[in-house]
Order: sequence, then structure tokens, then C-alpha cells
Amino acid sequence: MKVIVAAAGTAGHINPGLAIANKIKKEEPNSEIIFIGTTRGLENDLVPKAGYELKTINAYGLSKEISIENFKRICKTIKGLGEAKKIVKEFKPDIVIGAGGYICGAVVLAAKKYKIPVVLHESNAFPGKAIKMLAKKADTVLVSFKEAKDRIKNAKRVVYTGTPVKIQKKEYGINEKSEIIKSIGLQQTKPIVLVFGGSQGAQKINEAIIGILNEKLNKNYQIMWAAGPKQYDIIKEQLKETIQNANIVPYIYNMEQIMNVSDIIVARSGAMTISEISNLGKPSILIPLPNVSNDHQLYNAKVLEKVGAAQIILNNELTKDNLNEAISNILSNNKIQEMEKKALSQAKYDAEDIIYEEIKKLVK
Repeated sequence: MKVIVAAAGTAGHINPGLAIANKIKKEEPNSEIIFIGTTRGLENDLVPKAGYELKTINAYGLSKEISIENFKRICKTIKGLGEAKKIVKEFKPDIVIGAGGYICGAVVLAAKKYKIPVVLHESNAFPGKAIKMLAKKADTVLVSFKEAKDRIKNAKRVVYTGTPVKIQKKEYGINEKSEIIKSIGLQQTKPIVLVFGGSQGAQKINEAIIGILNEKLNKNYQIMWAAGPKQYDIIKEQLKETIQNANIVPYIYNMEQIMNVSDIIVARSGAMTISEISNLGKPSILIPLPNVSNDHQLYNAKVLEKVGAAQIILNNELTKDNLNEAISNILSNNKIQEMEKKALSQAKYDAEDIIYEEIKKLVK
């Protein structure tokens, strides 16, 4: 199978594209797969590291405002369509997969010109502008959340698949779990609250955790905190000797292990994070990233909140006190097991298999 994957910008677009590519390679090792992205996004790091060729074109998100800068972007994006057509014509793919983001526009239009089947994958509960605009041109739209199906009105076919994620539920033995907890400098005797805000950290979440540690509010629980590489040194300097029942690191590399041994997760609510929390069956406190298109992180978080698996605290309302109260409430009222079951009710373990089968249906 010859495949083009269009994915650009954020890990939320690129990682599902990589997971789909890896599944195709696993099932059909002789497949040829290339990615199309821009020169600006995380694809320039993630795609080559995953072993795939990345071809870049001009593509920009466009706004309705009238300005010289927006006009320049329109001109570059039109040029990008020509670049995409050239790549598609030369590569001759059996299928084009759009994983979201503004890069999809040019690549999907190029594919349709040469009558190549198109699959779009939408990771968020509230579909992005690119997916909504391109849905009618796609042969199939794949969605990570059931809630997204009703929000895509003009597609030929919409299929609920879930999001392909690397992190899965593990059942560790007592000794193995003990070793993992010991390796991160925490104790087995107190519940573990895992805190992270994405690969770069999240300042508002970090401020709340600093307050909790400064006032020693976490006497009954421990914090495993990925503060982000940009803020880590500053935070360590601020806290100095006030760090108790906590371990602060810039980034967590063994995230699957740490998520599995944690009792509660405090995080943003990107699509992959929601899927991972669901698959692991973990209670969560979610702080949606504000000012993102269509408030899609808020809609993602509501998927778990509505079944009772998560509590949402809005970014502008987050404080050390209400975060500590939310954590303490889950722990003191023995809500963990109940919330675990509710989170697991949203799990989707066969996402990759379903996506692969849908792709196979379109490849002649």
C-alpha cells in the first residue's frame, strides 16, 4: 500500500497520524508511507524520529481579518496547493489520510484532483475547522469520540473509531509496582497524584501545584509532577526546601508506567490524554487549555465529566485551594474505584484495528 499522511502543527495531529502509519506498516510491511507537513511544526521532529520521510509545503491557518499578513498567507497557501499536487502526482498514493490541521486542505484537494481516496481522522470531540470544511470531500471521516459524529453534518460516512494511543492499561505485580514507585522517589503508603500539562508544561497548573507544596496541603497524598523543561529550574529554585511528598521532573519519559501506578491524574484535556485516561481507567481532574479553536479541550473534558469520571476546573478559575479540594474530595470519599469504572466505560482499545479496516475498504 502507498500512503500519504497529512499531519502538521501539534502532537495531537501528528501522533495519531504516526499511529495509523505504524499500524499499516505492521499489517503490510512493504507499504510505502510518506508524510506531508510544514517547515514550522512538531512534525519536523516527530516524523523523522519515527522513521518516515517528511515532505513540506506552504500551508497556513487563515483568518477572516483583512491584513497584509493574511494576504501573504493566502498566497503562500495557494502555492502550497501546487506543491501538494506535485507530491501526490509523483508519489501516486493508494490513499491519502488527513490527521487534522490546516495542512489537510491542500493535500486533500490535491488527492481529489487525481481521484485518490481520502480518509480524515478527527481526534477531538468538537471537530476542527479543517475537518468540517473537508468532510464532504472525504470518502470516510473517522472520529475519536462518539460526540463528534453529530457535529459533522456534510460527510458521506462518519465512523467512530477512537484514538490510537501508545499508552495502555497494565496490571503490575506488587513487587513490580513497588519498584516503579521507588524509582520515582515516592512511597507506596500514600496515593499518587500525577500532574502534567503537556510536553512543555502548563503555567497555570504549575502555579497551583507550587501553592499546594508551599503550604504543605498535600499531607495525605503525593505528587508526581512533570513541570515542563522551560519552567523546571525556576520552579525548583522557588520551592527549595518546601518540597514534601512530591517529585518534580522536567519531563516523564516512562509515562505509561507512571500513569498506571498513579491514583489520580491532573492534566490538560487534549484528545490523546482523554483517550489514555479512559483506556487506563483513571480518575482525573481536567484543566482545559483555553483559547484554542472551538474550545475543543473543554468538549474533550466533558466526555469524561458527563459520565462521572472526571472533574473540570476552568483555567481562569484554577487555584491551589480548589485543586487541593478536588483531589482531597476524590480521596476522602473513596471515589477512586467508582471513577475508575466510569472512565473505563469510555475506553476504546481497538482503534487501530478499526481504522486499518476502514482504510482497507477504500484501497483498491
